[in-house]
Amino acid sequence: MRRQIPLIITFIVGSVLIISVFIPHKPFGQLGENFSVYFDIIAVFAFILGAGNLLRVHGNRIYRKHKDWPYSVVTVAGFTVMMIAGLFKIGGSPGITGDLTEPGSMFEELYMYVFTPLMATMFALLAFFVASASHRAFRAKNKEATVLLLAAFVILLGRTPFGVKLTSWLPDPLSFLEIPNLASWIMSVPNMAGQRAIMVGIALGVIAMALRVILGVERTYLGADSE
Repeated sequence: MRRQIPLIITFIVGSVLIISVFIPHKPFGQLGENFSVYFDIIAVFAFILGAGNLLRVHGNRIYRKHKDWPYSVVTVAGFTVMMIAGLFKIGGSPGITGDLTEPGSMFEELYMYVFTPLMATMFALLAFFVASASHRAFRAKNKEATVLLLAAFVILLGRTPFGVKLTSWLPDPLSFLEIPNLASWIMSVPNMAGQRAIMVGIALGVIAMALRVILGVERTYLGADSE
């Protein structure tokens, strides 16, 4: 019964939420909004468990002096400082309803002047990895790779002033051959078609997984033990 009760609850909640989408009337009309509140409450406890697990994992690495344990010290210290600044609202409006993002609060200062520059630095470093990966991927080994290489070259060139000037001499009847226009067409037609195909595939996968969970076929969320 320990596993049957969660399966029954999952089936009932999943079925009711699906029905509420197709019947936007009482008593189903507000069910989606009401359940979203409970989902937020559950997510809070998930955050607490995630924070505890982070402290446990990195605390164990620090205690046992695992490889790169100083990075764990930085992680734990950063997490602790941000948590204290957020819980006690240092420098901001006190009380449970205080605004964390109030200008001048410690949480906002740490976010703006520590986290944001670090995030920008990380993305700046990622540019070099993207360039390296592009060099390896965009090799004309076959027809498909050649098309990908040409499309990437046109898009990159179309985003630069040199690409704009390179074909600016073309007359108006041939303006569609200008590199910026070709880049825009690639992004809005073939690229958009590929994105929509991917989204349709993702939607079908989500529907299939949801049905497996609702019908009890997928039970991995219950743990590894079986009756």
